[in-house]
Amino acid sequence: MPEASVSESLTTARRRLQDALKAAGRPSDAATLLVVSKTQPAAILRQAYLAGQRAFGENYLQEALDKRRALADLDEIEWHFIGALQSNKTREVAEHFDWVHAVDRDKILRRLSEQRPEDKGPLDLCLQLNVSGEASKAGVTADALPALVETALTLPQIRLRGLMALPAPSDDVESQRRAFREVRETFEALRRRFPEATLDTLSMGMSGDLEAAVAEGATVVRLGTAIFGSRPSP
Repeated sequence: MPEASVSESLTTARRRLQDALKAAGRPSDAATLLVVSKTQPAAILRQAYLAGQRAFGENYLQEALDKRRALADLDEIEWHFIGALQSNKTREVAEHFDWVHAVDRDKILRRLSEQRPEDKGPLDLCLQLNVSGEASKAGVTADALPALVETALTLPQIRLRGLMALPAPSDDVESQRRAFREVRETFEALRRRFPEATLDTLSMGMSGDLEAAVAEGATVVRLGTAIFGSRPSP
């Protein structure tokens, strides 16, 4: 992908985010862009970095670790693990990432805290809510969330920041908003129940539903296709 195209795509994505925030009556800094860079080579991420992007989301652990090494000369990059996380991958994620967006099990929470190097400080983390009730989707139900939050708040190397959700795909804006509204309402209920927690993050919204997510309170939107186009198979 030509460097000019990466820069232009990022500019367009940032403008789209700003337009969505303005339409929702929210401050211009109320939501940030997380570039979903899975399957993209390190050279493309470097171009995005030079265009001002700092936060990158990766799904595939080994690929992400290779890119992290290739870009070790760049300062202030934030590495977000946004894929499904298995027990045998927690150590490397705990050691090499700044954020994890998709935790839905007590066991994973505990392993991440135990394996996080003390000199790195607590790992920022979102719990994944299964908002659409799809059996095939990862995520915890709203009823099971409080127990998971309670666990997270006892772990010294975990900093629980909020919720992440992947609603069922829909082209209907009202359906999109309804799903994201459910996530926000669940999030607000958790903030009331756990005032001691630093709950400030709603990671929701992608290339096809950014506007609906922002209208319902997203603070992090995850864009990949809108920036890089359709991805090749990994």
